[in-house]
Amino acid sequence: MPILIDAAELAERLATGQRTVVLDVRWSLAAPDGTEAHLAGHIPGAVYVDLDRELADHDVVGEGRHPLPSEQALTEAMRRWGLRDGDTVVVTDDLGNQSAARAWWLLRHAGVADVRMLDGALAVWRAAGHPLETGRVAPEPGDATARFGGMPVIDADAAAALPAGGVLLDARAGERYRGEVEPIDPRAGHIPGARSAPSAGSLDASGRFLPADELRERFAVLGARPGVTVGAYCGSGVTAAHAVAALALAGVDAALYPGSWSQWSNDETRAVATGAAPAE
Repeated sequence: MPILIDAAELAERLATGQRTVVLDVRWSLAAPDGTEAHLAGHIPGAVYVDLDRELADHDVVGEGRHPLPSEQALTEAMRRWGLRDGDTVVVTDDLGNQSAARAWWLLRHAGVADVRMLDGALAVWRAAGHPLETGRVAPEPGDATARFGGMPVIDADAAAALPAGGVLLDARAGERYRGEVEPIDPRAGHIPGARSAPSAGSLDASGRFLPADELRERFAVLGARPGVTVGAYCGSGVTAAHAVAALALAGVDAALYPGSWSQWSNDETRAVATGAAPAE
């Protein structure tokens, strides 16, 4: 199934009544609650998804800031969003899909076959002159069921071991990787052996994903090629999902480390590296 959909194709699907569930996943570290932005203007029919409450389980202890939700919890959320088995789902945000990718990854992990990110996200939708609507969207309940296992996942031990025989990519900003700043987690730096690959580097100036050949080149420089075992992490498993999507566009399979730096840095038994080189 395709990973992306462009604004023109989405607009056509909506205009012609093709069954399409649009999910608005607006979130960032600075503004984790995107409710007001959603109410002020969203793609017609789009349902707001609360990343913190619906795409994570904060009752889970010791697994980072955004532990994966349970199958039951995600099933309940999917049904609230109106998802039915066999639906085409389109996810979007206002951050070049760097938050919407969490929903893309989770839904693929849950067995939803056709999940796509709106390439360029809301910025491209607006730039193309497509309409927005305001207010809340209350869809009819769906009947979809989450069945995890559709995407590869690694834990902290696997992430620690991965650089020895594969490639572990850190999708955070470079200054966080190097340990120069750490705005939220208790220790600064990166997992020893991980390589810096900020998620924003997979996007062009408009917020669209780079062409597949450019993504292949970007990741090949970091050692991430088809046939190599690859994993990705970030601060708490959100933008790392964007890295997994970018790698998939480049033809590279990658596993997600959901606990990411928020789990790793809270475990005093885990070594921390700093500086620009993976082995530092």
